[in-house]
Amino acid sequence: MSVPKPATSSTLSANKIRPRRSLAKTEAIYGLSCVALWLVGFLIFYLVPMIASFVFTLFNFTLTEPDKASFIGLANWKRLLFEDPLIWPSLGVTFKFALISLPIGMFAALFVAILLNSKHLIARDFFRTLFYAPTMVPAVAGLLIWKGYLDPTTGWLNRIIEFIFRFDASGAQGVQWLNNENLVYIAYTMMGIWGIGNAILYYMASLQSVPTDLYEAASIDGAGWFRQLWSITLPMISPVIFYNLVLSVIGLMQFFITPYILNGGSGYPNGSTYFYMIHFYKQAFGFLNMGYGATIAWFMFLIALVITLVLFGSSKRWVYYAAGDR
Repeated sequence: MSVPKPATSSTLSANKIRPRRSLAKTEAIYGLSCVALWLVGFLIFYLVPMIASFVFTLFNFTLTEPDKASFIGLANWKRLLFEDPLIWPSLGVTFKFALISLPIGMFAALFVAILLNSKHLIARDFFRTLFYAPTMVPAVAGLLIWKGYLDPTTGWLNRIIEFIFRFDASGAQGVQWLNNENLVYIAYTMMGIWGIGNAILYYMASLQSVPTDLYEAASIDGAGWFRQLWSITLPMISPVIFYNLVLSVIGLMQFFITPYILNGGSGYPNGSTYFYMIHFYKQAFGFLNMGYGATIAWFMFLIALVITLVLFGSSKRWVYYAAGDR
């Protein structure tokens, strides 16, 4: 009869390591299985098309004649940077509108969120629903509604202005919101403010997560409403402000559907609505020059990437997190 050998320290440690390794392997396999579908979708619908579009920038590739595609190296980039007379004006139009619309939209969303979060507001749920409802309207339908609302002859806005200020705002000589290069950006900004429901929702969620004891301590110290807003509310919700800022910048860089629907993508009036993405759309899907269109798209991607990196770099100075990290 054999006597079992006593377990040594090396045997015990080996028995402990094996279950841990097998558990870690099981968890890794389980985790990969959960994200496998997303990874497949990312590879097929995002990464591969991005690589293909970058390859297109090196070719003279037309959709109607794909068999005649020819390698031209950096000729498309040379054309974009030095030869295309519409690239830089369209980029200027995009940045000009962004400088007007971005601060107004950011301030409006935050201002409305603070009002809707106030405990003194009557029928808060009603107003919250009212401000969020426009986001449920399809974009094209909403733009057509706005086109009728801003019509110089029959539009409600001109009639309201006429009723309040008592001067002829409608008719052939009325306020031309979409036909005046000095007013069209204001009209576009009004439409953008109409659809800030998602930004308001994000701000409200962040406002409700601010610890109330901070306000109580500030009140005891004699801080007023504005001081509390500046020293407590804005720093505590700065991550959400930063998040909305990045999304807004990227969205404005891709601004397309509004000028395309309302002004036909023609740049009217006087080229003030010829945005960068309008130029991209015409080159890629109007003239079917996919090689040059891909180059325009990649150039905008690089610009948006640089701006985003600058924003992330500057965020270390003004974005505060609950853990105290910047």
